Amino acid sequence: GLNKSILDQGWGEFRRQLEYKTAWNGGWLIAVPPHHTSQTCPCCGHVSKDNRQTQARFHCVQCSFEDHADKVGAINVLRAGHARFACEVSDAVRSPAAGTLRGELAPVG
Repeated sequence: GLNKSILDQGWGEFRRQLEYKTAWNGGWLIAVPPHHTSQTCPCCGHVSKDNRQTQARFHCVQCSFEDHADKVGAINVLRAGHARFACEVSDAVRSPAAGTLRGELAPVG
């Protein structure tokens, strides 16, 4: 079935190529763990396997939010990527006052 054909693909090679091409073009690849991304409500954050009633339908049992399940998963992956990226800001990008007392200037770089 579909699961077997997905598992038969060379996902390691795909990720390696994606990392290479992203770096070559000056971008960042942010890997996000997929756990519960299609079971988490993007509105209220409630996580339940009951939220994903069918392959295509998402209906939150907590707040009644409804949408296509793949769209909900994509929204949650995007948010997780943004959160992970925000936590990995380098010193070269960080604001000069970040991590200093009373906003004193700190050397950057």
